Amino acid sequence: MVSDPPTWDSIGPILKLRRKSVLVQHPSIFKIDMNRLMRYGYLNRVLQTPTRFVVFPGQATSCPAQPHPARASRVKSEDERVETEAERPRFGCWERLGNLPPKSKLQNQAEVFTILAVLLSEQVPGFFRTFRARERREFLHLSQYVLVKMAVDEEQDFASKKKQPSDEEKRRMKIVPGSLKKAVMRPGGGTAKPVDGDQVIFHCTVRTLDGFIVESTRSQYGGRGNPTRLVLGKSKMILGLLEGIPTMFKDEVAMFKMKPELHYGEVDCPVAVSESFPKHDELHFEIELIDFFKVKVISEDLGVLKQVLNEGQGWESPKEPYEVKARISAKTGDGKMIVSHTEGEPISFIFGKTEVPKGLEMGIGTMTREEKAVIYVTKPYLTHSTLLPEVEGFDEVQFDVELVHFIQVRDMLGDGRLIKRRTRDGRGEFPMDCPLHDSLLRVHYKGMLMNEERTVFYDTRVDNNGHPLEFSSGEGLVPEGFEMCVRLMLPGEMALVTCPPDYAYDKFARPAKVPEGAHVQWEIELIDFKMPKDWTGLNFKSIMDDAENIKNTGNRLFKEGKYELAKAKYEKVLREFNHVNPQDDEEGKIFLNSRNALHLNVAACYLKMEDSKKSIEACNKVLDANPVHVKALYRRGMAHMAAGDFQEARNDFTTIISIDKSSESDATAALLKLKQKEQEVDRKARKQFKGLFDKKPGEIAEVTSDIKEDQNPEDGKTSSSDQINSDGDNREEPQNAAGPMPRMGLFSRFWPTGRRLFTALGLERCSIL
Repeated sequence: MVSDPPTWDSIGPILKLRRKSVLVQHPSIFKIDMNRLMRYGYLNRVLQTPTRFVVFPGQATSCPAQPHPARASRVKSEDERVETEAERPRFGCWERLGNLPPKSKLQNQAEVFTILAVLLSEQVPGFFRTFRARERREFLHLSQYVLVKMAVDEEQDFASKKKQPSDEEKRRMKIVPGSLKKAVMRPGGGTAKPVDGDQVIFHCTVRTLDGFIVESTRSQYGGRGNPTRLVLGKSKMILGLLEGIPTMFKDEVAMFKMKPELHYGEVDCPVAVSESFPKHDELHFEIELIDFFKVKVISEDLGVLKQVLNEGQGWESPKEPYEVKARISAKTGDGKMIVSHTEGEPISFIFGKTEVPKGLEMGIGTMTREEKAVIYVTKPYLTHSTLLPEVEGFDEVQFDVELVHFIQVRDMLGDGRLIKRRTRDGRGEFPMDCPLHDSLLRVHYKGMLMNEERTVFYDTRVDNNGHPLEFSSGEGLVPEGFEMCVRLMLPGEMALVTCPPDYAYDKFARPAKVPEGAHVQWEIELIDFKMPKDWTGLNFKSIMDDAENIKNTGNRLFKEGKYELAKAKYEKVLREFNHVNPQDDEEGKIFLNSRNALHLNVAACYLKMEDSKKSIEACNKVLDANPVHVKALYRRGMAHMAAGDFQEARNDFTTIISIDKSSESDATAALLKLKQKEQEVDRKARKQFKGLFDKKPGEIAEVTSDIKEDQNPEDGKTSSSDQINSDGDNREEPQNAAGPMPRMGLFSRFWPTGRRLFTALGLERCSIL
């Protein structure tokens, strides 16, 4: 809040636009009916903002004390009069800012107010031209500034949404005028000053008011001679330096006079000092700002910082277990050289193998190829290393690093068994230009055994007449380890892949020269790849044809027993369907049927993968929209049966019989299988809890376990009819009973209730009761 509007000399020839207020120079003043202005919302439209503004009467030297002649005959018009002061809140909360005219003068100008037109765009003159039919305008020259402030209620809404002040900002709010004073002893150079996030390097000498030196970083005053290094806004600092250093230039020397609450006498001061320190006295702090620059904070405790000297190329940074080549030199905080490897062959090391100090490795892990940087590392991060043992024992070391090159080495499984090592860089940026999604790939490769002779068992350049191998990813056409690595290659890249047998040929068609359980190596070159068809801009028929092709590929994978790959194909189409909008009822019907079939195919995959819960969830996505969808009911009933929820399964099969007579035979067969499943479970339970109900209270029942019964070979069989069809159906053919079912005994009648009781009590799998 300002009592007197500032003069232009003290502000400078600029236009200040702020969220809270707008300060303008020499605007034009218009005499307008305030009531009409606010009523028709013209001001909001001109300023192009949804926020309401409070507009105050301006003080112009030529502002008339009487209503404008053009409006004199209509001063007392009730509809067009200006609202009185009591009525103003209807337009927002009003405030008095600066030296406004006295109330009597405002009353004399009751109808015609002089208001500020904020010149934010070219639309303002146009606005008043269209407004001329309603109100006559008059330009007046303003002799002072007028502050236009937003309504208080809008301001409060904004304040509630804005970012809360940080701890440092809260500390700065405690500064009392006069508690911190600055005297420049030697001017600095340049125009830049340090800001939050900059590392500041400075010498500091603390004196009492009578000149007694309390502490200093300078060696001539008993200090260690090393300047202090802090990060503004992140390091723990006394309040006086936090506020004073940002006012300094590079190489400037300044004296700060601080009250106790501005240095170590502050309540809850984050910087600790000895008991003998005069923290309750007013002190002088002599600061020499040696340098400041932007740094990247690597460790949260500020033990590792990085200053970028030259930006690198690309986006990729080394990580474990990449092979790194770098030129490195190290020196202490006072500039003493410790080690230098800046000429000749660069240092080579494997990232993550503790061959260099931990802090240095952390810093290099944020660099890109050919980047040059200075990495500041404190003692806790100067760990033992085999390549740079000389840096151990120092409190702080400054590393000058040039990242010459690194070779991408990826541990694909995280256990060191499947390793991809790049031997030639490709084209583009990793990983944006890799075939991460299903694509048509063209590769040359050479397969070798991991024996001493490195026996080559296949080479596309020899065994395939020099033609590359073409295959579509995501279809299981090559070994899993092979495809995992190719997906992370760039066009033109060459890589050496070391693969264990379970990701090579133990689960894939094995070449004649590859023995069972053999580790292999592939030397792979990705020539190029073709991305899948983009549906953007395609018509509905083309989209559905492509979706049908992908679904058929999934059906083939399902029949081959590759359920995870099949599920991925179905789910891919379902994701793309989220962006498809049918244009008429016919297209909508085709789209809905295709989507339902895909959901049921996903459910079939989950059922084969023995994940009944997710299979039920997939079926429910269809049944939520169509509760009488027969195939979804059938598939969910089979999932409930697999999960042991027999009653839920019976309900689904019974519903099918009641709504679709054509599917009655399938549902009846499913109910027969359900009954057999229940009887099998009951039989196993009777064997496990044999004699349970014949014992007297307190006695321990004899428990039996029949391993052979638990490993029923029929459970592992796969019916030839239990395969997914192109329409998404996965029903099993009816099974004929071998003969009449045995009569249920008394135990069998009561066992289902008893089984649910044991399940609820957590005793279903107990061996002893």
